[in-house]
Parts: sequence; structure tokens; C-alpha cells
Amino acid sequence: MGSVALDPWWIARLVAAVGILIVVSTIALRTLGMDRWREPAWAVLRGAIQLALLSLVLSGIIGNGWLVAAFLVVMIVAATLIAARRAGGGRRTLLVTATAIVAGTVVSGTVVFGTGAVEFSSRYLLAVGGILIGGAMTVAGVGGLSLRRVLDDRWDEVEGWLALGATSRQSTIRLARVAASTALTPLVDQTKSTGVVVLPGTFVGAIFGGLSPLEAGLFQITVLGALIASGSIVVLVLMMGLTTRVERPITPGVSSRAT
Repeated sequence: MGSVALDPWWIARLVAAVGILIVVSTIALRTLGMDRWREPAWAVLRGAIQLALLSLVLSGIIGNGWLVAAFLVVMIVAATLIAARRAGGGRRTLLVTATAIVAGTVVSGTVVFGTGAVEFSSRYLLAVGGILIGGAMTVAGVGGLSLRRVLDDRWDEVEGWLALGATSRQSTIRLARVAASTALTPLVDQTKSTGVVVLPGTFVGAIFGGLSPLEAGLFQITVLGALIASGSIVVLVLMMGLTTRVERPITPGVSSRAT
């Protein structure tokens, strides 16, 4: 495959646009007085560097199924570390988060490729696998963080149930459902608003890649269905795993107590 020449002026305009957007974000957050006003700008810069490196790497592995599979494993490891950190860290949290992300990704991916809805090739495996891993990471991260917060806010309720003889899961399952709902809400809202409010990147990219709008729409709804199923499996595994043995999240001035 021959290389594609890039217009240097187009690249300059692109860099200028991204730079201006970063400045706008920084000014808005500084005006609001946020402590972490630098974080979004750093996220964009870091993402740009990572995408540049990713483009170089993918150009050499896209046609090799084994290398694509190895790259997806690396993505899962990175996704697990990011999501588990939001959930509070720790060996058990890391293991549960990894299990949840792998389960959601593998089950949904197996359905998508096993039914023949999407061609099983290294190119599509990388594309769909990457989307599912990213979605699972987001759901796991938000779910874990939400569970920490709701446990801390309503710890007296948990202790009350424990005092009555309830198990760790029985005392926290209601709060886990709240956290699971919070984790799934953005994904559900995006799916419901697709085509009306949101034009998903997968849909637009498929059209740019040569598919007709109808074909792109069918591909997109397949991906959205896979994301919903994956996210549902993630919150199930995550909440069941994190509520087998609960302890109060560590907050300033409060010591953690295992129960």
C-alpha cells in the first residue's frame, strides 16, 4: 500500500485549530475557578501524541491477526489500570475490573463476529475490539467511582444492614444498582439520541471509508448494540465482584474499616 502525501498547510491549520480549542478550554475552566483546569488540555495533547504513535504502530500490524490480538491485550491492560484507579485501586479491584472488561468485550465481540454481522478480519477485529474495550473501560471507571462515592455517602445505611446480620452484598446491592445505573446512563443516552442529536464517529468514519449511509447505519447500530451488551456485562461483573467484601472508601479524616 502506497503512502498518502499530506498537505503541510492542512496540517498547520489542523494544529492551529486544536491549539485554539485547547486555549478556549483552559480559559473556560480557569474562569470557573477549577483546580484541575490544566487536565483537559493535557488530555488533548497526550491523546495527540498517542494517536500519532498509534498510527505508526498500526501501519505495521493491521494485516497480522496475531499482532492485532496482542495489541488488543495491551489495550485491555491499559483500560484495566485506568478504570481500576478510579474505583480505588487495590489488587482485588484490579482483578474484578479486568474480569469485567474482558467479559464484556469478549461476549459482545463473539456475538458480533460469530453471527457474521461483521466480517472477522484483523482490520475489523482491531476496530470493533478497540471500540468495545474503550466503552467497557468508561463504564467500569464510572461504575467503580460511583460505587465508591455512594458507599461513602451512605455508609451508615450499610453498617445498619450489617448490624442486622446482612452479608456484604446484601447490605450494598441497592447502592451497587445506583452506581450501575449511573455508569450506564451516558451510553444509554448516546444510543437513544443517535441519529437525532449524535452522529457517532463510527457512522461518519464508515461513510468516509466508502460505505453507503444505509450500510454505515447498520454497522453503527451493530456497534451500539454491542456496546450496550458489553456495558451491561461490565456493571454486572463489577458490582457483583466489588460487593463480595466491602469496606468504607478512604476519605480524608476517615479510616477504612473492613467488614
